[in-house]
Amino acid sequence: MAFSASLTSHIHFHTNSRFFSTFPPKLPAKQKATVITAAIPPLSTAASVTDLSALDSTTVALIGGGSVAALAAVLSLTDPERRRRLQAEEVGGGDKEVVRNYFNNSGFQRWKKIYGETDDVNKVQLDIRLGHSKTVENVMKMLTEDGSLKGVTVCDAGCGTGCLAIPLAKEGAVVSASDISAAMVAEAEKQAKEQLTVGNGDIVPVLPNFEVKDLESLEGKYDTVVCLDVLIHYPQSKADGMIAHLASLAENRLILSFAPKTIYYDVLKRIGELFPGPSKATRAYLHAEADVERALNKVGWKIKKRGLITTQFYFARLVEAVPA
Repeated sequence: MAFSASLTSHIHFHTNSRFFSTFPPKLPAKQKATVITAAIPPLSTAASVTDLSALDSTTVALIGGGSVAALAAVLSLTDPERRRRLQAEEVGGGDKEVVRNYFNNSGFQRWKKIYGETDDVNKVQLDIRLGHSKTVENVMKMLTEDGSLKGVTVCDAGCGTGCLAIPLAKEGAVVSASDISAAMVAEAEKQAKEQLTVGNGDIVPVLPNFEVKDLESLEGKYDTVVCLDVLIHYPQSKADGMIAHLASLAENRLILSFAPKTIYYDVLKRIGELFPGPSKATRAYLHAEADVERALNKVGWKIKKRGLITTQFYFARLVEAVPA
């Protein structure tokens, strides 16, 4: 994939210590406030920061300087749960049904472009593509630094269009990939068949086993379970159960990425909800690292590595957990 040289991303890993603060440095007192946008994965595909009608409820509008406080003061006028309720009523269910419906319809076309290599993306979509690819890149680094993946069983829970499942298969892993969206699974299988036609040295890739399933329906035992950028669609009360279930499937390692919940990011997301626009994206939920860690500890797992992946429009906390 080709990315703008002006876009940057970084990630830091360390063992069992707290990560640095995610709050950015304060702007100089006399610096003129400027308007930019930011999104938490998987979020906005706004075409322009000046076209607020293109923004959806999961888009975060970041207003520089003291304007953040000014806008935050009016957030009480919004009802962030109203749109979620309306979406749920439309599809006759809760968050799970909203997610399934979205990623089988308009969301599929949007995220197929973002996860793909087409040039038909705006700068926000391109930046989110970069952020997500950095997440995949760092997960692959985490998985391969301990040795070969040849023959290692991996469950890719929420595989999307195969961005992780295909590289895993190229490294010789035996991959079980699933997604709640039938459209996503069909695209992932198509991409896998196109890309896994040749071997990598002595490694002959095996086509991943693709299934249409939600996280709670997954079964089996795997050396490693990976779930990237999925928890954003579910509140912490449901995420706890999903984390517990994913841990029950993993024998040695569980890797999760999620949109971090801090006061700063929460304010940005709430500001974004002031500009809902016409798009019907899913409700976005942020998760505190402490809450994710508590859910893991409750089922006998501990966090071994922690990281943060950021680009201009993408923020994801990445954790690797192992049995305690």
